[in-house]
Amino acid sequence: MEKSKKEKLKNAGWNVGSVADFLNLSNEETAIIELRLALSEGVKNIRIQSNMTQTGFASKLGTSQSRLNKIEAGDASVSLDLLIKSLVRSGLNVTDIANIMVGKEKVPSNVQTI
Repeated sequence: MEKSKKEKLKNAGWNVGSVADFLNLSNEETAIIELRLALSEGVKNIRIQSNMTQTGFASKLGTSQSRLNKIEAGDASVSLDLLIKSLVRSGLNVTDIANIMVGKEKVPSNVQTI
């Protein structure tokens, strides 16, 4: 948010902060949420790059369309383990997944998607 907008909100009596501040999240909780979102976005980006529907991509991953929808949305019911397995099944290696985790790449260019 722009600094001038923050100042206007503060002057109007609003509290301005992050989601982590609002929810009183620890640094660890914030990091896990960011990790989950990066991994789920990685799965979605690979599906989109593959020009596949959720149904088709889910079939290739060995899961259902509704489960893939939850994976791509970063749903809390999806474990980090399942997110990583989905990326591995998509053809990514450890380095590719690490790059997604730290925000270096959305989809590695050298990966042939399924």
